[in-house]
Amino acid sequence: MADTPANDKTPGRKPKAAITTIGNHQLSPATLMMGHGYDPMLSEGSLKAPIFLTSTFAFPSAADGKRFFEGITGKVPGGTDGLVYSRFNGPNQQILEGRLAVWDGAEEALSFSSGMTAICVLFLAYCSAGDVIVHSGPLYAASEGFVARTLSRFGVTYVDFPAGATREELDAVMARARAQADAQGGKVAMIYLESPANPTNALVDVEAVKAARDAAFGPDCPIAIDNTFLGPLWQRPLEQGADIVVYSLTKYVGGHSDLVAGSIAGASKWMTPVRMLRNTMGGIVDPNTAWMLMRSLETVELRMSRAGENAARVCAWLATHPKVERLGYLGMIDDPRQQDIYDRHCTGAGSTFSLYIKGGEAEAFRFLDNLKIAKLAVSLGGTETLASLPAAMTHLSVPDERKAQLGITDNLVRVSIGIEDADDLIADFEQALAAV
Repeated sequence: MADTPANDKTPGRKPKAAITTIGNHQLSPATLMMGHGYDPMLSEGSLKAPIFLTSTFAFPSAADGKRFFEGITGKVPGGTDGLVYSRFNGPNQQILEGRLAVWDGAEEALSFSSGMTAICVLFLAYCSAGDVIVHSGPLYAASEGFVARTLSRFGVTYVDFPAGATREELDAVMARARAQADAQGGKVAMIYLESPANPTNALVDVEAVKAARDAAFGPDCPIAIDNTFLGPLWQRPLEQGADIVVYSLTKYVGGHSDLVAGSIAGASKWMTPVRMLRNTMGGIVDPNTAWMLMRSLETVELRMSRAGENAARVCAWLATHPKVERLGYLGMIDDPRQQDIYDRHCTGAGSTFSLYIKGGEAEAFRFLDNLKIAKLAVSLGGTETLASLPAAMTHLSVPDERKAQLGITDNLVRVSIGIEDADDLIADFEQALAAV
């Protein structure tokens, strides 16, 4: 995370120093979102950063151009300190990445054109033929599919474990992964987690995973975690022992259902290989989307807080409804193991949950088709309430046996509560359930 504003590229002009503290007082991420990484005086006094729509950047001198490329190509470690070409970097992207790093307490963040681009480039940066990926389950269908179907074509295999696995179970999984890697002549390249899991909301014990990783492989095997469902407000996985945190910025960070983007964040040593591959492949977020995300980060705490409060009220009402089989909501956990993980890892229950309608697909469809305020659409974390049926939509490509194993049933409706009036949402759910 740079201390110098990302728009500090004009020779002879000295930017203001970045302010992250006042005396001994550490400024909160919510405050830093209003200006961190940007100096208006370097952009004609514009209060908000302009959108820098350019494909390339002029160098102050030929020597500067050489130095910038030494950083971009990795000839000199540490990355570049200048702007080169928009496949590599740009002012809007660098300001955004600095602010994303603030939320998770990371050294660096990298932005991408989608969450899946971030995930795919991350896997490709760390995996070689013969390697093994250890991952929790369930994962988002596209993430699981990329591992099982795409990476397998290049000799990368996987070992998976259920989200709530204990330390003893994790030790056994790590031993199996090591044996598989040895047999293939590779290594265990990465441990990849999703917590809460999509769409069941099952939690992974990140601290137990770290302990099992340390015992089996040491700290050189990175632990990455998709934190989309709770981040950046309600969970900070780097504090529990994860090395890399992954986001679909489309969701809560973007938060208005009007953009697609992704990111990863962590220590510089973990980000460097991913940045180098992103430089080659492309996939960086575009300047306009980066600007929109900077706008959204200014209100992310307010939006997520309101949505979380709404979800608590809606779920309290749903929990007593006779046509609701059960709820997969982190504010109402029945399993002691899951509650223990929640108490140690999470600061809020979020606003996305699983609603199990009594019956099957037909009953779930009737509920969805009768919603009047909530929108029947995939995705989550927007200002509006969304509802979908994962088994028939986002996870349709997952084999039926795998869905049954993971608890992705035909009556599981995934709900993402927005920032509407909670009483209005309850009224909507009441009339939709009456049609079931």
